[in-house]
Amino acid sequence: MSIAVITLIALAIAIIISCFSPINIGFLAIGLASLIGYIYHMSFKEIVGGFPVNLFIILTGVTLLFSQANVNGTLSALTQKAMKLAKGKIGLLPIIIFFLTWALSSIGPGNIAMIALMSPIAMAVAGDARINPVLMTIMVVNGANAGAFSPISPTGIISNTLTDKIGLPDIAMPMFMNNLWANFAIGIFAYLLLGGLKLWKQKGDGEFNAAIEIHDQPFNKNQIITLGAILLLVSSVIFLKFNVGLAAFIIATTLSITGIADEEKAVKAMPWNAIVMVCGVSLLMGFVEKTGGLDLFTTLLAQIATPNSVTAVLGFICGIISAYSSSSGVVMPAFLPLIPGLIAKMGGGDPLAMASAINVGAHVVDASPLSVGGALCIGCAAAWVDKKQMFRQLMIWGLSMSVVGAITVWILFTLLGL
Repeated sequence: MSIAVITLIALAIAIIISCFSPINIGFLAIGLASLIGYIYHMSFKEIVGGFPVNLFIILTGVTLLFSQANVNGTLSALTQKAMKLAKGKIGLLPIIIFFLTWALSSIGPGNIAMIALMSPIAMAVAGDARINPVLMTIMVVNGANAGAFSPISPTGIISNTLTDKIGLPDIAMPMFMNNLWANFAIGIFAYLLLGGLKLWKQKGDGEFNAAIEIHDQPFNKNQIITLGAILLLVSSVIFLKFNVGLAAFIIATTLSITGIADEEKAVKAMPWNAIVMVCGVSLLMGFVEKTGGLDLFTTLLAQIATPNSVTAVLGFICGIISAYSSSSGVVMPAFLPLIPGLIAKMGGGDPLAMASAINVGAHVVDASPLSVGGALCIGCAAAWVDKKQMFRQLMIWGLSMSVVGAITVWILFTLLGL
């Protein structure tokens, strides 16, 4: 058996285990690469050559800064102020949650951080206003995912780093917009399907409105400075073309030194599991590519896809895997590197459309209760909610999104050519 086949089997094993086990696939991926490397007498440099140093620096810097903004209450205070916009209109609440989560996700924290922040707030609102918890879960998850591919958010950074490596530079904004349109379309579909229009007949009672008012507190000095720091990061990246990771480290360490944010709490709150997951899978993918396994996989995939159907095929496969695993930690590092080989073997294809199909297909299923988003919302649901029923409904929704997502990405990125 060739080393190409062995490394490809190792990748498949890692993905399968990630779907059904709590083991961090990043550690597993590094372990598998190390084991195979030592069996074949490879050097340390050959084994770890695929470790994404640049990606690690960027992810660590950005997540540190926004973890600081989270632990000192800046993001929560911003969210509570936005909730006042509903003015008692229950039907407006899911819409506000979607767009608020999208906006905050886009400015840097990313989808995972925003789902973690917004799910307790959104599910409390849904409980008080008697809003379908499945609808509110989709608004939180798809709203966060709609902003996930911002060039300064962790998922966008992962996508842009991976696509840069395969010769697709400068697609950050097209990818951001493609992902936004897809999640927006699915959000509208969910709102209409799950009773959003009926909510306009309901009115928020005085107790509900008072609860929102109580939680709405003015920004304190540290939170105002933190908001300024976030604006400084965005400005330095957009206008001065600074490296987002290094700029985030400069700003975050300044906040720590001046006591604006508690560094110890911020570091503990960082998504280290996700960072290890992404970097570990990227290392294994680099190993698979070096040994010829990537070429073998693209040959197999090219046998079932054509330039006209490849977006649907990729969207469906990525959706199925992501329903049980991590979108940005497993699916993106495993599938985005396949694009150049697939195009060569199929004799054509749109690389941006294929990248969009992988990214969007992987993320539209994230309301699944086996994903972080769905699980968090179930955990935060109100006492009156039947959690078992909610689990079943979200599982049906998540799995159906692998099909709906495949159709959506094919229509948007192949048929319409967005």
